[in-house]
Order: sequence, then C-alpha cells, then structure tokens
Amino acid sequence: MTISPLNTASLKKVKNTVIGNPLAKLQLAQDERFIRTLVECLNAPTSSPDPQSSTTNDDIRIEAAHVISSLSYGSEEALAALLRAGAPQAFLFAISHFNASDSLQLRSAFTRALRAVAASIADIVGPSQCCLKADKSIIRTEAKEALSYLFQIDSLDIYLPLLSSSHSTVSTSIAQLLAASIRSPEDRRAIAEWLPLADRQKEVKTRRGWEKTAAVNANAPSRQGGWVARELAGLLNSRDLKLQEAALSALAALAKDNVGVATALAKPSADRDVPSVLSTVLLLTKTRAIDIQLAGCLCATHIIRASTPSYSSLSEDPSVRSVMNVITRMISTPSEDELGASSISAIGELQNKTKACFILYYLVRDDNRLCTAAAERGCLLKLGNLVQTITPAEPPEDWAEDEAESVSSLREAALTAIAALCLADNDVRRSLTDDLKLLPQISTALSHQHAGTRYAACQCVRALSRAVAVLRTNLLDSGLGMKMFDILKRARVAGEGEEGGEEDRRVLNAALSAVCNVVNEFSPLRQVYLDQGIMPRLVQIMQCGEPSLRLNALWAVKNLIRKSTTEAKRNMMECMGWSRLAELLSDPDIAIQEQAFNIVRNLAEDEDSIDMVFSEIGNEVILDKITMALGSKEDDVVLHATYSLANLANGTDEQQMSILTYPNLLSSLRTCLAESKAEIRRPAVSFIVELARGSPKKRKPLLDAGFVSTLRHLCEWSGAGVTSPVGSPSMAMSTSPGRSPVSRTYGSWGGSGSAGGGGWHGHAHHAAHHNHSHDEKDVVEQARMALDWLEHGDVYASI
Repeated sequence: MTISPLNTASLKKVKNTVIGNPLAKLQLAQDERFIRTLVECLNAPTSSPDPQSSTTNDDIRIEAAHVISSLSYGSEEALAALLRAGAPQAFLFAISHFNASDSLQLRSAFTRALRAVAASIADIVGPSQCCLKADKSIIRTEAKEALSYLFQIDSLDIYLPLLSSSHSTVSTSIAQLLAASIRSPEDRRAIAEWLPLADRQKEVKTRRGWEKTAAVNANAPSRQGGWVARELAGLLNSRDLKLQEAALSALAALAKDNVGVATALAKPSADRDVPSVLSTVLLLTKTRAIDIQLAGCLCATHIIRASTPSYSSLSEDPSVRSVMNVITRMISTPSEDELGASSISAIGELQNKTKACFILYYLVRDDNRLCTAAAERGCLLKLGNLVQTITPAEPPEDWAEDEAESVSSLREAALTAIAALCLADNDVRRSLTDDLKLLPQISTALSHQHAGTRYAACQCVRALSRAVAVLRTNLLDSGLGMKMFDILKRARVAGEGEEGGEEDRRVLNAALSAVCNVVNEFSPLRQVYLDQGIMPRLVQIMQCGEPSLRLNALWAVKNLIRKSTTEAKRNMMECMGWSRLAELLSDPDIAIQEQAFNIVRNLAEDEDSIDMVFSEIGNEVILDKITMALGSKEDDVVLHATYSLANLANGTDEQQMSILTYPNLLSSLRTCLAESKAEIRRPAVSFIVELARGSPKKRKPLLDAGFVSTLRHLCEWSGAGVTSPVGSPSMAMSTSPGRSPVSRTYGSWGGSGSAGGGGWHGHAHHAAHHNHSHDEKDVVEQARMALDWLEHGDVYASI
C-alpha cells in the first residue's frame, strides 16, 4: 500500500482505515517506505514544504501521531515496523524539542501516541497486568530493547517532567504511560529513583560522601517515595476524573511489590491536617465513578500489601476491609442482557467485574487469613455463582466457539480469584466442592479454547489438591485428576516436535504444578499416573528449554519418589537416569539444584534406598556434589544438601566412614553449623548425633574436625542443663522435604514439598516468624545431645 503525498487529508483517511482493522494495519506495515516517512513526519521542518497546501505542518505531525497510535495497537507486524523505523526515539526527540509556541493539540497528540506505543511494547514484553496475553511474539527481542530504552535515564528526563504539565491531557497521558508500561522490579526502581536533572545536581553538590540525603534533609528530593510518586499523589486532588484514574493506576503500578514506595505512601503525614496518600486513595474508592473506584482499590491493594510486614495480620485492618467491601459489591453475577449484548456499556460492565476479580486476587494472594476473611464476607459465594452463570456444567459441542472475549476474560478472572481463596484452608476448599459444587464448571473450563481460562482452571485444581480429603475423593470421582493428567500427556510446548496439540507453556506449567500435588503419597491417583506413563513424560519435559517446566517436572518426580518402595524408586530412576540426576545436582539453575537434592533426600529414606543411591551414583560423585553444595551461597541448596547428607548418614558402617573421611566435607558442614540459619543447622546437628552415637572410630573424625567447639558455642546462649541422650531415638531419621522458611519459590505441604503452597509462588513468611524461636531451641537441644555424645560417647556406649 503506497500513499502519496502525505498530507492532512490522506493521513486522516489512513487513520480512519486502520482503526479496528488488523488487515489494513498489516498491509500498511508491509509498506516500509510509508512507515519510515510517517515516522519522519513527527520531526518534519517547521515550515511547510508545500506553501500552497491548506494544511499546516503541525496538522501533518498531529495526524501522523494519530496514525502511529492506531498502528501500534492490535498488530504485531505494524508495531514491529514502527520499532524498526524508530518511532519511540522519534517521539522522544520531538517531545524534547517542544517549545512555548507548540500547540496543546500537538503536545497532547504526541504524548498520547507515545503512551500507546509504550503500552503495546509492554504488553509484548509482559508480564500481563490482568488476563493472560498471547505468550508468543515475533518481536519480543525488539520489544524488550524498546522498553529498556524508554526506562533509560535520558528517556525519563524527557517525558517524566511532563507529569507536572499545566495541561491535564498531557499529564494524563504520561501517568497512563507509567501505569501501562511499568512491569518489572527494575522498571519500578528506575521510576522511583528518578529525579529531575536539577535536583540530581543539587543532591550531588549538597551531600557529603558518607551521608544519605534523606537522613540529613527532611526536604530531600527522594522523600515520600520519590519525585514521581509525589507528583502522582498531587494529581489525586485534580477534578479531572481521567487524570485521577491515571494517577491512581500509575501509583498502583509503582507501589506493587515495592516496599520503599508503598511504605512512604502509607505513612501518615507529619502535618496532621494532611492525610497520607493511602488515606486519599481510600477516599477515592468511595466516589461514584466506577473507574475511579477500581483504580483506587487496585492502588490501595498494592500499597497495603507491599507496606505491611509479612507477619502482620491484615484481615482486621480497616484499609483492607474498606477495599474488600467495595470489591465484593462489584463482583456480582452478570445479567443475561450483559452477557448477550455487544454494546460498549455491556462490555464495559463485564470488564469492570473482571478488574474487580483480579483486584481481589492481588489483595488476598499468599495470605491465608485474608483468604479466609474474604470467604467469610461472601466473596467465594459470589465468585462461584458468577462462574456457574457463565460456564455450563455439560457444555454443548460448539460451546465457546463464538464466545465474546469479555466473557472468557471474566471467567478467567473469577477462577483466578477462586484459586487464590482456596489456598486458605480446607473449609474453603470443601465449601467450593460440597456447597457450591463447582467442580463440573472447573472441568469444563479446562477444555476451553481461551488459554487464560484453562490456566485459571488448572490453578483451581492445584489449590484444591492441597486438601487430602478433596484429593482422595472429589478429584478422583469428578475425573478432574485424570483430566489434568491428560493435559500433561497430550500437551506439547513449542520445540518438542512430537504428536499432540501444542499448548500454552503457562497452561502446561499450571497443570504440572497441580500434578505435583496429585502425586503425593496419600493420593489414589499416584499409582494410576505411574501405570499410564507419567515418568517418561516428566523426563521429556525436563529436557525442554523452559526453566519453570523443568523445575516443576523435577518437583513432581520428587513427590512421586517420596514414601515409595525401593523397587518403585529404582524403576523411576531408571527412567529418569542416575547420570541425569547427578548432573542436575550441579545445574547452573539454583532452583533445579535444590530440587535435585530434594530427590536425593527422598530417595535416601531407608537403608536399601541409601545403598541404591551410593551404588548407582557412586560414593565419590554424590559426596563431592554434597560438599560443593554445602559451600553454596544459596540457603535453599545448602538446606536440602544438608538434609540429603543427614539421610545418607543412616547407611551402613562402610558408607558412614566414607562420608566421615571424604575430603573437605566435614569442614564444610562445620561452617554451615557455625554460620547458617536454624533450618540448616537442624539436619546438620542430626547428622552429628547419628554418627557420634556410633563407635569411637566414627567420633574421631568429628572431634578432629572441631565440632566440639562449634557445638559448645551453639549451646552457650542457653543455661538449661544437658539432656542425656541415652535411649534417645536417632535424630538423623529420614526427613522428607518440608515447608521451609527459606523456601524461595514454592511452598510445601505435608512434608512432601508440593507445588501448591502460597498462591502461585508462595513464601512461608508466617511460619518463619512464628517458628523461629522454636527452631532455635530445638537446634540447641540437639546440639547439646551431639556435644554430650562426642565428649562422653565412650561412657554411654559401655552402659
């Protein structure tokens, strides 16, 4: 498609052609000369090249910006063409040369177009802010480079000062740009730390080298969350509703998982007459405008969750109750008119409900008490009714083929919130299965053509499978357990090159996470999965290039092995390969290393299995891997390597001596005992107790390695007497993976280390806070026992 010449009329015609027309956008994208000329128009000379033309140069620039804005949305090919032509750079160059004579129309058009381009780039890069977006992109590399360019300090120096523009349309576009494009911790840090050039220069001149500005100057530029946060907070007082919504959304994006900014926004003002930013945001959640309410709830949610210590109780926090009340009112079952209508207002209503569901998810995720509080306030009931209304229990054959995207997105959002609530406790899960009877709808959703719906349904199964009763009955009787296995068996990610339908990698990963729970030792489906070939499929997934899939495949193997018979373990390891396991113990991916040691830990649960580990991997190989892991800087790797060692110490006398005499192993373990956390010291001390209870020949290497002084140091803080170890059971009993406070990615369950803990990627914050003192005391008691055996073992052995 060639359009010549470029003037106001022709550009308006192009704009009207491409709006909502992907085919027209694709045709234009293929005309590289036109795209290049279009971008060049943004910085055309100030005088018109055609003096007889009735249009002005600014009119051409404005229309060119409008066309670029339209092209950037909905077509990757068009966006790719714009990036190749340097559209982001051209916009920033033009904006940097704005002068007093430039019209408001020009400024508004350029900032709107920059916002549109930035938002489209961020959608390609991800992660998604709401519903799941397409996972594949032909321009992901180019998009990442372009987004990185937009967050460079030279770029920020150009567009961030426009937040303080006297024209609300300009500041609105910049706030919307931030709301749409801030996706990663690095993005948040870049925005939070940015200061105008003049303030940066002032800060450098006035700060002495050893002082922090915030500490010496209450008016420091970085105060109250930074310059951008202060400007956005000031915009909340605007009477322009669009500007208010944009400022709330930008603050939400900036505060998400950002402790420094969120804490500053939640902190009460020094002036009692001036409310905190959080207080202002909460007031805006009660306005009449629905868009403001939603943006306010999202902003308040991210501020509250990031600013509150993880061990604090949020369920009774007035701010949380306020947000939860607003959101609960919005999560209502859509009417038949809303579901059947295609009007903008009907679609808007469904989109608002979708946003409300995701805000509830962000509010309660990974917090059991908040999940319980939300369920008690009726959120689970409303969500369940909503899903039942839009999801048939027994769908007809052609169901969902022509379903509106707004309805599919609403189902995804509701199921996502349900999955988060079901992580709370068994009562919530039983309510979902027995009272709401939602399993047929979840089963239907697993077969939906919309990837986001399948993903959310898998997350629901993952959450439900954490309950032993549900796992033993409902998942088995409803067929959901086998449906998850079918997804795992038939799905292929890009690059596997085998028969079977290609599945979104995120859906496959969610299904794999659910399978990790389903294969625990008390599940009736474990043997069924094994009989139908789960191990070969897991080994295939381990060989793919996707780190998260490899990790969950290992997690599933770990849970399959735990509490299995020695023969079953042998069969599974023959399928996986002992050499592969040995390689994974030193894999560059730390999370993979951790799970590989977890597998060793679960393999070494009894003497026969310990003998199998030593004979198949080899004494030198396994002990060398453990010694290296004990020196790792990663607590999770050290923890599970230490547990593996403690389990292996239950082997034969010959195996125990090979451990005690292996070069550098005991010195590495002694360092762990002296410097690591209580979670790591526990298995380390158990290892010492087990071997110290043996013969003098076994105690000697421990004495020579200096464990007596280390153990005595551990015991010094407590004045309690030494507990006699005579008749005590072995403290190095086979211990399977548990929910460790140093767990980095996934939670654990019932000692099996299932992938179902704590939301999508949960942490055991509460357990870490409440159990720390108990862990320390337990370690000290074991340390006294080990010390007593080392010092008086010969006496005890003679009794």
